[in-house]
Amino acid sequence: MIDLKNKWALITGASRGLGRLIAVAMAEQGCNLILHSRDKEHCKSILSEVQSLGVESYTVQAELSDMAQLERMLSEIDEKGIQPDIIFNNAGLQTTYRSAILDTPAEEFEISFRINTIAPMMICYHFVDGMKKRGFGRIINTSSDIDLEPQQAPYSASKAALDKVTKDLSYAYSNTGVIISL
Repeated sequence: MIDLKNKWALITGASRGLGRLIAVAMAEQGCNLILHSRDKEHCKSILSEVQSLGVESYTVQAELSDMAQLERMLSEIDEKGIQPDIIFNNAGLQTTYRSAILDTPAEEFEISFRINTIAPMMICYHFVDGMKKRGFGRIINTSSDIDLEPQQAPYSASKAALDKVTKDLSYAYSNTGVIISL
């Protein structure tokens, strides 16, 4: 098992659900944290909880469907001079379950791909070369096994695209000390 003490992890969608659980588990192992949410206020209680476990941590915010906000968040992380060793691309959006599948608006595909595919990959692209230079990195992109449910096509298609680009990026960085997984 890898010693996580004093490593840094970026967790998107850290304010609740799986992201919150990941944050606590990582803090319990001594990992310092960058906690993301759409609004820093949403991470207030998890920030306090992980800091009480003795790790360094701070919050960042970005609406991941807005690439300008995402770029500002990445710049803010860079300005702190702390580069994550571990990234949990956990934030995601599941659009409306539609029984009338042919009524699915294009906008649901657009926002699903921005949040579930493009934003995680931009985060990966931003940090992966630094991980390679340091000889260590872990990137975990949260996927889904939803299949054969056209009622959830925007979500499942965006996650299938994330699967593909994750596998391709993992192959490109094999044997570098960086592990990229789903």
